[in-house]
Amino acid sequence: MSKDSTFLFNAIAPIYGLFFRMQKKLYRRVINQVVNDIDLKSYKNILDVGCGTGALCSVLVENGLSVTGVEPAEKMLRIAKHQVKNCHFMQASVLDSLPFEDKSFDVSIASYVAHGLHKDDRMKMYQEMSRVTRHKVIIYDYNQNRSFLTSLIEWLEQGDYFNFIKVAKSELQDCVSDMKKCFKEVQVINVGSKAA
Repeated sequence: MSKDSTFLFNAIAPIYGLFFRMQKKLYRRVINQVVNDIDLKSYKNILDVGCGTGALCSVLVENGLSVTGVEPAEKMLRIAKHQVKNCHFMQASVLDSLPFEDKSFDVSIASYVAHGLHKDDRMKMYQEMSRVTRHKVIIYDYNQNRSFLTSLIEWLEQGDYFNFIKVAKSELQDCVSDMKKCFKEVQVINVGSKAA
């Protein structure tokens, strides 16, 4: 989420919160679908970057994981804290230095965050997620297949959605931090008709 869109996400937080159960159902399905590629239960702690109202955090906690959710939009975070127990939430932005030591988390996940950022901010996010993560960084977002409604909403958000979905894999492969690649390997796993 760009700094400019924090106002927007604070404004839509109550509406966004209405989709909590539906989002949890989707996250459960995706986690089960990719278990042969990424078995999240084999890790101990996970960072959810841009956790929104906490739906992914909730599913991860249900799977017995220690979860930290960071979110810059205060009203989104307020809903997350109310909805999800046994999770550590913190108001923070991945675009600034996160208040964690290097390699603090086994896995970090950004779900539907990257597409809303412009390229420079996405690079900051990749670098910061790489810094705080020991094993896997997961960028879960839209793929090239999109509905008209998604296109309309993303156009209104004024992020970099239309460019991001074309360059996501190459952008992750080209990410460099401290003179070295952010990621050793980049793998794309389609998890539905409109997401990867």
